[in-house]
Amino acid sequence: MQRRAQRDDQPEKRTKRARSVNRAMVAAALPVLLFAAACSSDSDDGGAAAANKDTQQSSGSGAASPGEEVSASPTLRAAVYQSLPDACEVVSEDTLDDTVPKAKSGKKSASGEAGTRSGCTWDSLTDNGVKGSQYRWLSVSLLRFDSNSVAGDADQQAQDYYGRQLNDAKSVQGATNVKSAAATGIGDAATAIRYDQKKKEGSFKQQTVVTRTENIVITVDYNGAGFAGDKAPDPDDLMKLAQQVAKETVAAVKKANGAATQPSSPAATPSANASTAPSATPSPSKS
Repeated sequence: MQRRAQRDDQPEKRTKRARSVNRAMVAAALPVLLFAAACSSDSDDGGAAAANKDTQQSSGSGAASPGEEVSASPTLRAAVYQSLPDACEVVSEDTLDDTVPKAKSGKKSASGEAGTRSGCTWDSLTDNGVKGSQYRWLSVSLLRFDSNSVAGDADQQAQDYYGRQLNDAKSVQGATNVKSAAATGIGDAATAIRYDQKKKEGSFKQQTVVTRTENIVITVDYNGAGFAGDKAPDPDDLMKLAQQVAKETVAAVKKANGAATQPSSPAATPSANASTAPSATPSPSKS
């Protein structure tokens, strides 16, 4: 009986010992598991932080910070000349007397855009008695351009209009013997154009000088004719006078703007008013 009892007690003892061993193993393994979990957590947190940092750096390199403005439009160049002289006052009295002898005061061209365009015309008829008479007509027109976000730089607008004026002067209906040449020493660019045009009054000798000075385009139209049997004027003489008028007009522009000769600079606030490019005041010989 005693041996049976001892044998019966053995499974219970083995069970108790197994439980003790299991507890010991669990106790021993617990710190290892906790350490491993902590390491895993630190690794995950560190990776996430690194990923967040990389993401922020990547996004920060291509995006502006809050409140920072990014301008996609190019910087415009400010117009050098901000005003125009009175076209009727740009030519000296001596030059006017040579160009349109004994002409009355000039007639201002109609314009509702003060400071943007200005024009003036003169004409004269010199009676030479039985020899006939000499007719002269002079027109000076100025057009100024402003920089703006729609049309662009003032200088470029002026250059474009300068080209259009040349094309118009070379393609007048009924013009013959059309000739064109660069006119040196006048503004930033100048071209002289001449042609003949027959009308019922006589044969007209037309001279046109188109000049660009910074953001202003000047067009000088000058023609002459001999009436009632008088001979036609010498076109070379007429061209010299037309170019002299153009030179004096350029000088008047500089004087009206304080003799500004500095190159164009970036515009802090471009003008919102874009100058249109109307055709020059037509000469009577162009009709």
